[in-house]
Amino acid sequence: MPEQVIDTTSLTDSVKAKYGAVATSTLSSQDEGVRAVAEAFGYTAEQLTSIPAEANMGLSCGNPTATAHLKPGEVVVDLGSGGGLDVFLAAQKVGPQGRAIGIDMTPAMLDRARANARAGGYTNVEFHQSTIDKIPLPSASVDCVISNCVLNLAPDKPAVFREIFRVLKPGGRLAVSDIALKAELPQHIATSVAAYVGCIAGAIRIEDYQTELRKAGF
Repeated sequence: MPEQVIDTTSLTDSVKAKYGAVATSTLSSQDEGVRAVAEAFGYTAEQLTSIPAEANMGLSCGNPTATAHLKPGEVVVDLGSGGGLDVFLAAQKVGPQGRAIGIDMTPAMLDRARANARAGGYTNVEFHQSTIDKIPLPSASVDCVISNCVLNLAPDKPAVFREIFRVLKPGGRLAVSDIALKAELPQHIATSVAAYVGCIAGAIRIEDYQTELRKAGF
Protein backbone atom coordinates (compact mmCIF):
# COMPACT_ATOMS: atom_id res chain seq x y z
CA MET A 1 0.00 0.00 0.00
CA PRO A 2 1.26 3.57 -0.64
CA GLU A 3 2.99 5.20 2.32
CA GLN A 4 0.76 7.58 4.23
CA VAL A 5 2.42 10.98 4.06
CA ILE A 6 -0.13 13.03 5.99
CA ASP A 7 -0.20 13.02 9.80
CA THR A 8 -3.02 10.69 10.83
CA THR A 9 -4.08 12.79 13.83
CA SER A 10 -4.48 15.83 11.60
CA LEU A 11 -6.43 13.73 9.13
CA THR A 12 -8.84 12.48 11.77
CA ASP A 13 -9.36 16.00 13.13
CA SER A 14 -9.98 17.35 9.63
CA VAL A 15 -12.50 14.62 8.84
CA LYS A 16 -14.33 15.24 12.13
CA ALA A 17 -14.46 18.98 11.46
CA LYS A 18 -15.73 18.57 7.90
CA TYR A 19 -18.43 16.04 8.66
CA GLY A 20 -19.36 17.69 11.94
CA ALA A 21 -20.19 20.80 9.92
CA VAL A 22 -22.28 18.75 7.50
CA ALA A 23 -24.11 17.13 10.43
CA THR A 24 -25.19 20.50 11.80
CA SER A 25 -26.32 21.74 8.38
CA THR A 26 -29.87 21.70 7.02
CA LEU A 27 -29.01 19.28 4.19
CA SER A 28 -31.68 16.60 3.79
CA SER A 29 -33.77 14.69 1.27
CA GLN A 30 -36.08 17.69 1.19
CA ASP A 31 -33.39 19.38 -0.91
CA GLU A 32 -33.72 18.45 -4.57
CA GLY A 33 -29.95 18.30 -5.10
CA VAL A 34 -29.34 16.07 -2.07
CA ARG A 35 -32.13 13.75 -3.13
CA ALA A 36 -30.80 13.63 -6.70
CA VAL A 37 -27.32 12.62 -5.48
CA ALA A 38 -28.74 9.74 -3.45
CA GLU A 39 -30.91 8.53 -6.32
CA ALA A 40 -27.93 8.73 -8.69
CA PHE A 41 -26.01 6.39 -6.37
CA GLY A 42 -28.73 3.75 -6.24
CA TYR A 43 -31.34 4.75 -3.68
CA THR A 44 -34.94 4.66 -4.85
CA ALA A 45 -37.39 7.46 -4.20
CA GLU A 46 -39.42 5.00 -2.13
CA GLN A 47 -36.43 4.21 0.10
CA LEU A 48 -35.68 7.88 0.68
CA THR A 49 -39.26 8.69 1.65
CA SER A 50 -39.43 5.69 4.00
CA ILE A 51 -36.82 7.12 6.41
CA PRO A 52 -36.32 10.52 8.10
CA ALA A 53 -35.33 13.10 5.49
CA GLU A 54 -32.48 14.37 7.69
CA ALA A 55 -30.76 10.96 7.52
CA ASN A 56 -29.67 11.72 3.94
CA MET A 57 -27.16 14.53 3.47
CA GLY A 58 -25.96 13.60 -0.01
CA LEU A 59 -22.76 11.91 1.21
CA SER A 60 -23.18 8.50 -0.43
CA CYS A 61 -21.17 6.88 -3.19
CA GLY A 62 -23.46 3.86 -3.50
CA ASN A 63 -26.19 1.91 -1.72
CA PRO A 64 -24.68 -0.97 0.28
CA THR A 65 -28.07 -2.17 1.51
CA ALA A 66 -28.90 -3.06 -2.10
CA THR A 67 -26.20 -5.75 -2.17
CA ALA A 68 -26.05 -6.85 1.48
CA HIS A 69 -28.91 -9.40 1.16
CA LEU A 70 -30.12 -8.61 4.67
CA LYS A 71 -32.60 -10.98 6.25
CA PRO A 72 -35.09 -10.65 9.13
CA GLY A 73 -33.49 -11.21 12.52
CA GLU A 74 -29.92 -10.40 11.45
CA VAL A 75 -27.47 -8.03 13.14
CA VAL A 76 -25.97 -5.51 10.71
CA VAL A 77 -23.32 -2.87 11.44
CA ASP A 78 -22.80 0.29 9.38
CA LEU A 79 -19.28 1.72 9.61
CA GLY A 80 -19.33 5.51 9.36
CA SER A 81 -23.10 5.68 9.75
CA GLY A 82 -23.48 9.46 9.53
CA GLY A 83 -27.09 10.56 9.93
CA GLY A 84 -28.31 6.98 9.82
CA LEU A 85 -29.37 6.62 6.17
CA ASP A 86 -28.19 3.03 5.71
CA VAL A 87 -28.89 2.06 9.33
CA PHE A 88 -32.56 2.92 8.94
CA LEU A 89 -32.86 1.12 5.61
CA ALA A 90 -31.11 -1.90 7.14
CA ALA A 91 -33.44 -1.76 10.15
CA GLN A 92 -36.41 -2.19 7.83
CA LYS A 93 -34.87 -5.30 6.32
CA VAL A 94 -33.78 -7.04 9.55
CA GLY A 95 -37.08 -6.25 11.25
CA PRO A 96 -37.95 -5.99 14.95
CA GLN A 97 -36.10 -9.21 15.80
CA GLY A 98 -32.89 -7.91 14.22
CA ARG A 99 -30.58 -5.01 15.03
CA ALA A 100 -29.03 -2.27 12.93
CA ILE A 101 -25.99 -0.65 14.57
CA GLY A 102 -24.26 2.53 13.46
CA ILE A 103 -20.62 3.35 14.24
CA ASP A 104 -19.38 6.92 13.76
CA MET A 105 -16.58 8.99 15.30
CA THR A 106 -18.23 12.41 14.90
CA PRO A 107 -20.40 13.50 17.86
CA ALA A 108 -22.58 15.80 15.76
CA MET A 109 -23.36 12.97 13.35
CA LEU A 110 -24.34 10.72 16.23
CA ASP A 111 -26.58 13.44 17.65
CA ARG A 112 -28.29 13.78 14.29
CA ALA A 113 -28.66 10.02 13.82
CA ARG A 114 -30.14 9.53 17.29
CA ALA A 115 -32.57 12.40 16.75
CA ASN A 116 -33.60 10.78 13.46
CA ALA A 117 -34.10 7.45 15.24
CA ARG A 118 -36.39 9.09 17.80
CA ALA A 119 -38.31 10.95 15.11
CA GLY A 120 -38.78 7.75 13.12
CA GLY A 121 -39.75 5.65 16.12
CA TYR A 122 -37.03 3.05 15.49
CA THR A 123 -36.69 0.45 18.25
CA ASN A 124 -34.11 -1.85 16.63
CA VAL A 125 -31.29 0.63 15.97
CA GLU A 126 -28.40 1.89 18.09
CA PHE A 127 -25.43 4.18 17.51
CA HIS A 128 -21.93 4.10 19.03
CA GLN A 129 -19.11 6.64 18.91
CA SER A 130 -15.83 5.11 17.75
CA THR A 131 -13.32 5.08 14.95
CA ILE A 132 -13.90 2.14 12.65
CA ASP A 133 -10.52 0.55 13.35
CA LYS A 134 -11.74 -0.16 16.91
CA ILE A 135 -15.31 -1.42 16.56
CA PRO A 136 -16.90 -1.52 20.04
CA LEU A 137 -18.65 -4.87 19.54
CA PRO A 138 -17.88 -8.46 20.58
CA SER A 139 -16.12 -10.84 18.23
CA ALA A 140 -18.32 -13.02 16.00
CA SER A 141 -21.46 -11.03 16.87
CA VAL A 142 -22.49 -9.58 13.51
CA ASP A 143 -24.11 -11.12 10.44
CA CYS A 144 -23.26 -8.33 8.00
CA VAL A 145 -21.05 -5.24 7.92
CA ILE A 146 -21.91 -2.43 5.52
CA SER A 147 -20.18 0.88 4.80
CA ASN A 148 -20.81 3.75 2.43
CA CYS A 149 -17.92 5.91 1.21
CA VAL A 150 -16.14 5.78 4.58
CA LEU A 151 -13.36 3.17 4.47
CA ASN A 152 -11.37 5.46 2.19
CA LEU A 153 -11.32 7.97 5.09
CA ALA A 154 -9.63 5.52 7.47
CA PRO A 155 -5.85 6.09 7.77
CA ASP A 156 -5.18 2.45 8.83
CA LYS A 157 -7.27 0.36 6.44
CA PRO A 158 -5.67 -3.00 7.31
CA ALA A 159 -6.74 -2.43 10.93
CA VAL A 160 -10.27 -1.70 9.75
CA PHE A 161 -10.39 -4.88 7.67
CA ARG A 162 -9.12 -6.93 10.64
CA GLU A 163 -11.80 -5.43 12.87
CA ILE A 164 -14.52 -6.18 10.33
CA PHE A 165 -13.39 -9.79 10.12
CA ARG A 166 -13.24 -10.02 13.92
CA VAL A 167 -16.82 -8.88 14.55
CA LEU A 168 -18.35 -10.98 11.76
CA LYS A 169 -19.81 -14.36 12.58
CA PRO A 170 -18.40 -17.32 10.61
CA GLY A 171 -19.89 -16.98 7.14
CA GLY A 172 -20.75 -13.32 7.76
CA ARG A 173 -20.88 -10.82 4.91
CA LEU A 174 -19.28 -7.50 3.97
CA ALA A 175 -21.07 -5.10 1.60
CA VAL A 176 -19.19 -1.88 0.89
CA SER A 177 -19.77 1.07 -1.39
CA ASP A 178 -16.47 2.90 -1.62
CA ILE A 179 -14.00 4.70 -3.87
CA ALA A 180 -11.03 2.68 -5.11
CA LEU A 181 -8.29 3.53 -7.57
CA LYS A 182 -7.30 1.99 -10.89
CA ALA A 183 -4.00 3.92 -10.87
CA GLU A 184 -1.93 5.93 -8.42
CA LEU A 185 -3.02 9.50 -7.75
CA PRO A 186 -0.79 12.44 -8.70
CA GLN A 187 1.40 13.44 -5.75
CA HIS A 188 -0.25 16.83 -5.24
CA ILE A 189 -3.62 15.12 -4.79
CA ALA A 190 -2.32 12.17 -2.78
CA THR A 191 -0.81 14.54 -0.19
CA SER A 192 -3.74 16.98 -0.06
CA VAL A 193 -5.74 17.05 3.18
CA ALA A 194 -8.66 18.61 1.29
CA ALA A 195 -8.60 15.72 -1.19
CA TYR A 196 -8.43 13.27 1.69
CA VAL A 197 -11.44 14.75 3.48
CA GLY A 198 -13.19 14.75 0.11
CA CYS A 199 -12.80 10.94 -0.07
CA ILE A 200 -10.17 10.97 -2.82
CA ALA A 201 -6.62 10.99 -1.39
CA GLY A 202 -7.37 8.19 1.08
CA ALA A 203 -8.54 5.78 -1.61
CA ILE A 204 -6.34 2.80 -2.41
CA ARG A 205 -5.95 0.67 -5.52
CA ILE A 206 -8.49 -2.08 -6.11
CA GLU A 207 -5.70 -4.67 -5.96
CA ASP A 208 -4.63 -3.37 -2.54
CA TYR A 209 -8.22 -3.59 -1.34
CA GLN A 210 -8.34 -7.24 -2.36
CA THR A 211 -4.94 -8.02 -0.87
CA GLU A 212 -5.67 -6.43 2.49
CA LEU A 213 -9.05 -8.16 2.74
CA ARG A 214 -7.38 -11.52 2.17
CA LYS A 215 -4.73 -10.73 4.79
CA ALA A 216 -7.52 -9.94 7.27
CA GLY A 217 -9.00 -13.38 6.70
CA PHE A 218 -11.59 -12.90 3.96
